[in-house]
Amino acid sequence: MTAPAAHLAARALFLDRDGTLVHPRHYPARPRDLVLYDGIAPGLRLFQRAGFRLVVVTNQAGIARGYFGEAELAAMHAHLTAALARQGVRLDAIYHCPHHPDGAIPALAIRCECRKPAPGLLLRAARELGIDLARSWMAGDILDDIEAGNHAGCRSVLVDLGTEGIPSAAPRTPAYVARDTVHALRIVAAVEGLGPETGLSYLPPSWRDGRVDHANRCVEPLGTRQGATRRTP
Repeated sequence: MTAPAAHLAARALFLDRDGTLVHPRHYPARPRDLVLYDGIAPGLRLFQRAGFRLVVVTNQAGIARGYFGEAELAAMHAHLTAALARQGVRLDAIYHCPHHPDGAIPALAIRCECRKPAPGLLLRAARELGIDLARSWMAGDILDDIEAGNHAGCRSVLVDLGTEGIPSAAPRTPAYVARDTVHALRIVAAVEGLGPETGLSYLPPSWRDGRVDHANRCVEPLGTRQGATRRTP
């Protein structure tokens, strides 16, 4: 099938699953393990109304490690999809990577192109869903999410869970950092002109006195480059 012309391609909001859409949990394996964050549905509905594709991209190394299988993952994702649907949010797709180099299942114990920080999941979604990556966003709670989004050509926002150090290189540097997922959605909405202005200069406490080193040269702190209000789309 011929891919849509670039000017007709859709925008997308790519979302990590654990720690971004749902509360983080060590290798969740049952539907009830996926608990949505409070307050995220209104922001997701806003992007849905604006024509954004809502696409989850998630590493699921638990499959490679033998903790659960594809059937269990499908049940979890059916639960997640239904929980969002009850709040008026429709996911366009969920893409997952089942691989891990240290997996217990030989066929899945490989280095692949889909496990974030590689951009393979986003590139596949762009092909299959007709997405313009340059007009899209990646939101996630670890720097591997950010690197995947940046390599795919998206803009990126990091949800701060207090787990990530200062990025060591440009590909791992988010355009913005958010206090939580609700704040991340507000940032993207403000930058896209879909919502009111919001604070764009948040940094994790451990980053505030640091300097991001791009290719071993010092640059201004991320917050200085972000500014404090939305930019014109």
